[in-house]
Amino acid sequence: MSAARANTTRRVARHATRALSRRRASGARPLLLTSLLACWPVAAAAHPLDPALLELHEQPHGRVDVVFQTPRPIQLHASLPADCHALSEPELRMTERRALQRWQAQCGQGGLVGRRVGIEGLGARRSDGVLRVELLDGGVFQAVLRPDAASAVVAAPPGPAAIAASYLKLGLEHILGGLDHLLFVLGLVLLVRGTRRLLWTITAFTVGHSITLACAVLGLVRLPPAPIEVLIALSIAAVAAELARPRAAGGALPIWLALGFGLLHGLGFAGALAEIGLPEGEIPLALFAFNCGIEIGQLLFVALVLAARRLLRALPIRWPAPARLLPAYAIGSLAFFWVWQRLLAMV
Repeated sequence: MSAARANTTRRVARHATRALSRRRASGARPLLLTSLLACWPVAAAAHPLDPALLELHEQPHGRVDVVFQTPRPIQLHASLPADCHALSEPELRMTERRALQRWQAQCGQGGLVGRRVGIEGLGARRSDGVLRVELLDGGVFQAVLRPDAASAVVAAPPGPAAIAASYLKLGLEHILGGLDHLLFVLGLVLLVRGTRRLLWTITAFTVGHSITLACAVLGLVRLPPAPIEVLIALSIAAVAAELARPRAAGGALPIWLALGFGLLHGLGFAGALAEIGLPEGEIPLALFAFNCGIEIGQLLFVALVLAARRLLRALPIRWPAPARLLPAYAIGSLAFFWVWQRLLAMV
C-alpha cells in the first residue's frame, strides 16, 4: 500500500508540475508577443500620415494658381516645371498644425499636361504628399507622392480605379504606421478570448471608426484635433487597465469598449484627410478607398498577432505568473507617455 501511495503521489506531483509549466508558459506568451511587436518597423509617432497638399489650378493665358499646404514646421517646397516663374510672392497663413501658402505662377500657354510637378523634401521628412491639378478644361489629375517618388508627370485625369488605388494604399500605410492604433488593436486581441468574441470585438471597432471617419470627412462632425489625440491615448490606457484586471477576458465589455473607442479613433483617422481639403466630388471615393485600406491593414495586423501567439505557444519557456501583467504595463506606460506628450503640446 505504501508503494502504491508513493506512486500515486509521484504522478500527482508530475501532473502539477506540468500544469504549472503550462501556466508559466502561457503567462510568458503575451510578454513575448508584445516584445516582438515592439520591434515592428514603424515610427513611434501616432499619426505619421500628415501629408502635404499641392494644388494647382490652371487659369487662362498660362497662369496657374498654386495652393500649398504643409505640416509645421515648413520643411517642404513645391517643385514646378523649370520654366514656371512666380507672378506674386507667396501669401502665408499659419494654423495650429499646418502652413498654407498661396501664389500665382506663369507656366506658358502649353499647360501642365505632360510636365513634371512634385514636392521637394518628402524623403528627409519621411512623409507623403498629395498632388492635385485642376486643368483648364475642368479635368482633374491627382496623385499620391511618396519619398521615393516625390514627383509625377501630369496626365489626363485618371479614372476612379486609379484614385481608389492611391487612397487604398494611403489608408493601408496609415494604419500600419500608426503605433497608437496598433497598440489599441493589440490590446483587444490580448484581452478577448475566443475567435467568435474576438471577431465581434474587432467588427465593433471597425463599425465605430468607420462611422466617425465618414462623418468627420463629410463635415458632419467638426472637433479640434488636439483633444482627440489625447483621448485616443487615454483609450489605449483604458484597454491596458482592462487587460491588467483578473477578469479581463470575461463578459461583453470589450465589445462595447471597442465600439465606443472606435468612434474616437475614427476622428483620428479622419484628421489628415480633412486637413488636406479634398474637393467634394472626390470625397466619397477617396473616403471609401481610404477606409478599406485601414481595414485591410488592421486585419493583416490581427492575423500577424494571432500567428505569432500560436507560434509562441510551442515555446517551452517558463515565466513567473506576474509576467502576464507586463504587456498591460508596457501598453499602459506608452499610452500615458502619449497623454502627457499631447497635453503638453496643447499648452
